[in-house]
Amino acid sequence: MDGVICHTNPYHSMAFREFFSKRNLNPTDEEFAQHMFGKSNSYILRHFLQRDIVGDEFNRLEDEKESLFRKIYEPFAEPIQGFFPFVEELKTQDVKMAVATSAPLANLEMIAAKLGLDRFMDSFMASEDVTNHKPDPEVYLKSAERLGMHSYQCVVFEDSFSGVTAALNAGMRVVGVLSSHSRDELPPCNLYIQDYAEISYRDLEDLF
Repeated sequence: MDGVICHTNPYHSMAFREFFSKRNLNPTDEEFAQHMFGKSNSYILRHFLQRDIVGDEFNRLEDEKESLFRKIYEPFAEPIQGFFPFVEELKTQDVKMAVATSAPLANLEMIAAKLGLDRFMDSFMASEDVTNHKPDPEVYLKSAERLGMHSYQCVVFEDSFSGVTAALNAGMRVVGVLSSHSRDELPPCNLYIQDYAEISYRDLEDLF
């Protein structure tokens, strides 16, 4: 979802900067790019706070940061260019679609409601739905199972190193969405796009 359906990373950065500034921490843009985009909150908090954050403390800190993000981002929520025409085309071809995100359910619900994603998606999975986060393939394997599909039948759209790695670990084809990283910063993908104006159903067919 983040960086794939919506270009949310700048707003996550704003929320994390506010969150960390309250704790006298000021991560650089480079640190955010390396240790935030595509990572789970458990990893991000552990990395920047330099200790394990678990249990009630994790729930409290995650809720604080993600509440900040939703407040900042909700007025600006919009899809990456060409997203709606593309998924509308896929829908006419009876393609099954799912959102598989490392974000918490509250974020997924907010963005899905703002964009009306229920019209297109057959499955939604958030961080609460898995035990192991990306680069573990669990969220993609479970999403495929929900759709009644095999891994080799699936294409994942990803923008982060850990997300692409998760998709490859799941045995799926990958389209790299270059919203947050360059091609050189991602593992090898089957196809790369800047936005959805560059891709069609036929391009997905060609991957098979």
